[in-house]
Amino acid sequence: MRSETAGRVGETDALDIRHLSKYFGGAVALDDVSLTVRRGEVHGLLGSNGSGKSTLIKVLAGFHTPEPGAKISLYGKSVPLPIPGAKVRELGLAFVHQHLGLIPSLSVTENLQIGSLSTGQDWAINWGAAHREAAAIFARFGLALDPKAPVGTLSAVQQALLAIVRAYEDIRKATENHVDRPGVLVLDEPTPFLPRAGVEQLFGLVRQCTELGASVIFVSHDVDEVREITDRATVLRDGHLIDTVVTADTSHEAFVERIIGRTMDVYAGSNKQPRTSTPSVAVSNLSVAGVGPLGFDLAEGEILGLTGLIGSGFDNVPALLYGARKGTTGQMTIDNQSFDLAAFNPIKALEAGIAYLPADRLGEAGIGSLSVGDNVSMPVYGQLRSALGLTDRQIGRHARKLGQGAGVKPNVPSMSLAALSGGNAQKALMAKWLQIGPRLLLLDEPTQGVDVGARQQIWDALDRTAQSGAAILVSSTDYEQLAQLCHRVLIFARGQIVAELSGADLTKDLIAEHCYRSMPQLA
Repeated sequence: MRSETAGRVGETDALDIRHLSKYFGGAVALDDVSLTVRRGEVHGLLGSNGSGKSTLIKVLAGFHTPEPGAKISLYGKSVPLPIPGAKVRELGLAFVHQHLGLIPSLSVTENLQIGSLSTGQDWAINWGAAHREAAAIFARFGLALDPKAPVGTLSAVQQALLAIVRAYEDIRKATENHVDRPGVLVLDEPTPFLPRAGVEQLFGLVRQCTELGASVIFVSHDVDEVREITDRATVLRDGHLIDTVVTADTSHEAFVERIIGRTMDVYAGSNKQPRTSTPSVAVSNLSVAGVGPLGFDLAEGEILGLTGLIGSGFDNVPALLYGARKGTTGQMTIDNQSFDLAAFNPIKALEAGIAYLPADRLGEAGIGSLSVGDNVSMPVYGQLRSALGLTDRQIGRHARKLGQGAGVKPNVPSMSLAALSGGNAQKALMAKWLQIGPRLLLLDEPTQGVDVGARQQIWDALDRTAQSGAAILVSSTDYEQLAQLCHRVLIFARGQIVAELSGADLTKDLIAEHCYRSMPQLA
């Protein structure tokens, strides 16, 4: 997608980075990285976890001081290093991070204009004027957001759009007296938690920002999204600049090869057969508001996928089968043991050999403020405890061994879970449950926001787990992942199973076709 405004001949680049290096102790985070972002272009930034993307962004945001010799300029003017954090916005840089930085309890207007709400002579805020200004801003971008609504009531898509508009308005106001430098907007992983329709809406807003003259740095693990929205893209690996390419001239496979440093073979898990066709898990009459009643079964060693459009109900199933959410009705049989799902709970689930990994990595799947060691050792505290009790040394020794087997980097059990990259946190949390040898493993969006290298490691771990005899249920909106990983996929619509795909029919395109074919028709 080449912007008409991107990089006109003779124009000074929006952002120019030269010889950027950053070391943490003896570890190299960035090594002599140079790149440019042209005016009005969307510039992709890709790389596996630990490649240096986050460090580069934090240097631009003023959080890190680069090594001597680095030079950064904006619209041809040199920027002082380290960049003063308080002057980032004034320089024409704005950032939207994955967690957006919005305050749910405040209104849309308050979040949009936080720090710039003006008062009248009586020191009272003129809320009418503030709401009208917010409405006018949204109208320019064609967004239907209620200025008075609490942000906590907005959808994930609406919150992401609000964060981008706020960032754009920040740099517009900061540079309004400098029309020669319309600003650089940095979007750091803004899409992992959005449905496809939301991603398309977000991309539309990004294009509007570039049409108004701004440049955008789009940081993402999703190669297809980068190929769709960017003009050019830079790939980092292990702190080194690998390449900067014209997106339209670069295939998906070429991007992946640059990111991981080798050609990735197509994952062959879906070509394997379950160990047996005899069901080891059977679910019947499962229902909750908006879902069911429905039933299905899993064979020993089978990986079963559940998918559909957002709101179709498939993503409720893992929590219902674990007892994390109460079903209205439902029965589940696992290894000849029967359970009433209306009275089920996580304690009973664990006793039955069921493990559950939710999509919310730091909110539900793990505890971000606790150490990696504590997070991964929780299910086996009883086994680690000696006559003298349970010590940090025992936890650390166990977690280090587990992390080494799972490929967690850095493998430091004392680190907080939140300090790990998304892919490494997911590998640690996966290892947490695989160590108990579950009979049924329930996964919700297991590779969401995970880079391609870590994704392959997670798939390999799931394949080994299935080969050992476990039944695995994967809820996901990633059609390509489901096609490559699963033996069967069930398609949901309006809370019901409407199709089943397997064998030669189990392809990304056919999954998508069945999902959209089953969309409710508007009257």
